[in-house]
Amino acid sequence: MDAVRLVDPTNKPTSFPTSGPCMKALIFDLDGTLVDTVYAHTLAWQRVFAAAGLDVPAYVIHSRIGMNGNLFVRSALREIGESVSDEQSAAFRKRHGETYAEILPRRTPLAGAIEILRSLRTANVPHAIATSGKPSSIKESLAALEWDNETAVVDASGVTQGKPHPETFLTAAEKIDMAPEDCLVVGDSVWDVLAARRAKMFSAAVLTGGNDRMELIQAGAYRVFRDVGELHANLDELGFSV
Repeated sequence: MDAVRLVDPTNKPTSFPTSGPCMKALIFDLDGTLVDTVYAHTLAWQRVFAAAGLDVPAYVIHSRIGMNGNLFVRSALREIGESVSDEQSAAFRKRHGETYAEILPRRTPLAGAIEILRSLRTANVPHAIATSGKPSSIKESLAALEWDNETAVVDASGVTQGKPHPETFLTAAEKIDMAPEDCLVVGDSVWDVLAARRAKMFSAAVLTGGNDRMELIQAGAYRVFRDVGELHANLDELGFSV
């Protein structure tokens, strides 16, 4: 079968089939992919750390948005030579949720987000939203996307380990009754791409989270699009017959 070769940082060949059965389902990240929230999360984290006397640069925070919460705190503070207990991490995460809600009380869908979800529902294409966010922090984002129960959602309450662990995406695939190999993950961060690879799913990335195109490709993204609107217009190139 003919295949398109990808850049793979492990130097192991990775391929995406260009013929054969169509892909069957899409799994979307939320923050930075469907809703414009990444920079609000970055600012909220920086304020929380600053209030604790910790000077964490914005780029350190931004590059880690998308990780599960506890890993995020440990990794960000490790960057400045600090360690943190589980209890301290939990306190930071609680304060982050409060600060984030203050900074961004209203969520804005990213270009094409509402339209692609609406189109998938109309065409009966299985799909899900899979996020490391807590139910309380994603409620407003889902409302902004005109979410209803037709789109499955997996959040931090439904898994024991968040991204880049594959559990979030594997749980989403199970929830929509799809095999991992039939799912395409759409995300904005290297953590989405790495989690997808570990789940044995292909991934496409979008630039709306502010991450670098080449970093996303090197992490394993098959294609990188400007936003989900552009991805929507090119679903046939990703193996979908929508």
